[in-house]
Amino acid sequence: MLNAKALIGSHDVLLMTLDTLRYDVARACLESGRTPNLAAVLPRGRWERRHTPGSFTLAAHQAFFAGFLPTPVDPGPHPRLFAAAFAGSETTAETTFTFDAPTLVEGLRRVGYHTACIGGVGFFNKQTALGRVLPDLFDESHWSAELGVTSATSTERQVALGCAILREIPAERRSFLFVNVSALHQPNCIFAPGETVDSPRTQAAALAYVDRCLPPLFDALRARGDTLCIVCSDHGTAYGEDGYVGHRVAHPVVWNVPYAEFVLPRGGRAAT
Repeated sequence: MLNAKALIGSHDVLLMTLDTLRYDVARACLESGRTPNLAAVLPRGRWERRHTPGSFTLAAHQAFFAGFLPTPVDPGPHPRLFAAAFAGSETTAETTFTFDAPTLVEGLRRVGYHTACIGGVGFFNKQTALGRVLPDLFDESHWSAELGVTSATSTERQVALGCAILREIPAERRSFLFVNVSALHQPNCIFAPGETVDSPRTQAAALAYVDRCLPPLFDALRARGDTLCIVCSDHGTAYGEDGYVGHRVAHPVVWNVPYAEFVLPRGGRAAT
């Protein structure tokens, strides 16, 4: 695990959630060479399998923003990167960035970070009271239909927006950029020509599309300096396994998610 306590203050932070991405799909895409840009930055070129703290987007992100990122699958306790100040916490270590605030977003703001949210799925769309809960945590937040689940160009638009946001933040100020990538969520069959039903195959096509879009964002982060990156899924989804379809259910394809944490150095490749 990285020493987040030592990195906060000198490093930008990126939290990118690949919404609804299954671990088995992410791993298969990596092993078949369909995600070369992610392979270039992931530690040792592979995903770590972890357990999500929530089986759907709202629950998972509420946990993430409280410092509860996906948990290693091996028996713990496991020290966390981030944690709210809490007496008796068994997962807060010397390397944990601890914040005296309700959320990581507010904790980073209190130490000088500019916080920005690029929404994707409906819980970030700001069209309802519930859809404003998570985005309203940030200094600035963005959502449009072009960034959402029905857009076949969502990730390239999210990346372009992220690059624009990073360019506007003064070089001397640190940034926390959160991106909720919507392309993996249903209907991901829009990324597989001829397909009309979502499946692991169509989610893999969506992930390959996402991978093609990411280099400009990584380059924009490198241009600013060193960045602590967390790239993971918030939950998986079922495509008929054991009769289940969708998520918000206790099934291994929902609980097992891909996870990676790494430092993206200024002008270079990710540290392993």
